[in-house]
Amino acid sequence: MIYVDTSVILARLFAEDQRPSESFWEETLISSRLTQYEVWTSVHRQRLGDSHGSLATALLHRISFLELLPNVLSRALEELPGSVRTLEALHLASADYLRLQGIRFTLATYDARMQQVAKAMSLDLHPETSP
Repeated sequence: MIYVDTSVILARLFAEDQRPSESFWEETLISSRLTQYEVWTSVHRQRLGDSHGSLATALLHRISFLELLPNVLSRALEELPGSVRTLEALHLASADYLRLQGIRFTLATYDARMQQVAKAMSLDLHPETSP
């Protein structure tokens, strides 16, 4: 299972140079419900709904979503082993919640700050997105 951060979805959606292989999208993917909002906000901010909306929908349909449960939100309020922004903290709290539930996964993110804190939290990074 792969916890996929929004940065990875946006890299695929906007055909950035650094993006995971096509086989990545065939894996079992999970993310925070927050990801849907981040993806659509980015698409709409760039006024790309007409050209990128179908692909955004298809990518998001490949992912199972973890709700922002009270336990996840509480974890995001706690100190993390490094400096992250609010949305990164929510993703890391979601990943930590999965780990505490005994779910094995790797974390896929292109966000360097998030990678650093994930390592400090002993979360396994997905090889296609780790430095």
